[in-house]
Amino acid sequence: MSKYQRQDILLETGTNEMEIIEFYLGTQPFGINVHKLKEIITFEQEALTVIPGSGEGMLGTLLLRGSTIPLIDLKSHIVQKEKDLVGGMRQVVLVCEFNDRVNGFKVDGVNQIHRVSWEDIQPMASFIDQYRPRFTGSVNIEGREILIVDLEHIVAEFDSEANLDYEASLHADEMEEKIPHTRERMKLMLAEDSALIRNGIEKVLKGSHYTDLKVFVDGQQCYDHILELKQQIAAGEPLDNLLNLLITDIEMPRMDGLTLCKKIKDDPLLRGMKVIMFSSLINEQMAVKCDQVGADGYATKPQIPYLVGMMDKFLEIDKSG
Repeated sequence: MSKYQRQDILLETGTNEMEIIEFYLGTQPFGINVHKLKEIITFEQEALTVIPGSGEGMLGTLLLRGSTIPLIDLKSHIVQKEKDLVGGMRQVVLVCEFNDRVNGFKVDGVNQIHRVSWEDIQPMASFIDQYRPRFTGSVNIEGREILIVDLEHIVAEFDSEANLDYEASLHADEMEEKIPHTRERMKLMLAEDSALIRNGIEKVLKGSHYTDLKVFVDGQQCYDHILELKQQIAAGEPLDNLLNLLITDIEMPRMDGLTLCKKIKDDPLLRGMKVIMFSSLINEQMAVKCDQVGADGYATKPQIPYLVGMMDKFLEIDKSG
């Protein structure tokens, strides 16, 4: 029996707010964006089919209303130490949907949903980020430090097809074929908080000859740089001489991608900039939000060929010769 089913989250678009659900692995609190959560169900051992040799953390497949989904044990995968449960909590499964896939994550219990500002989400320190942690940031709520789990990173550790490098390698020839060097002249920015995904996108774009790329770890850092460019634009420098296109994630500490896009499109000096939202959260409802803030396009991870094709279209790259 489902304990929770996702409903439309009534957050105004572009306010830099999100809702996270707090859950426990042992006694330690963690969180994920509610937009990824479809439902919460009680963990039933008899609904689990164990896959021999699947490795620690991958429990197997879970039968859910006639369909099977992969089930990952988050505690054994990211905590790696047996910890006591919080008193009164029951093990449940977070059924999540992102990147056009559904996965289950077994946790030791849930607490509640919190509405927070992205400004309150602290990004991972750069010296930690280089070790490709399974977290994108943290937030302090009522004295509890809640780590935000990078579910995309975790799924990619089990499923190579969810990895950006895998998707790009399938279409490498397609992306290279008949592409002139005009891509190299384009000035691009990328805002992405996940080290794993950020490095993957950068590698793929540069491999596709989009080499003039500035990378930022969150929306605020990106916007601060754009404001520096705005001073040059106000002094008479054409926007196209400074920046041709921005690719941004939606979920990011300090400033989310929807807010970043809205700030750009609301500014008379900046609104001509092309903005593409590249996020695991893209679905019909999120597409509406992207349209509301004026995004020029959007693509779901890890659809790299689709992203590059959209970039070529907006940048008017001639593929004929």
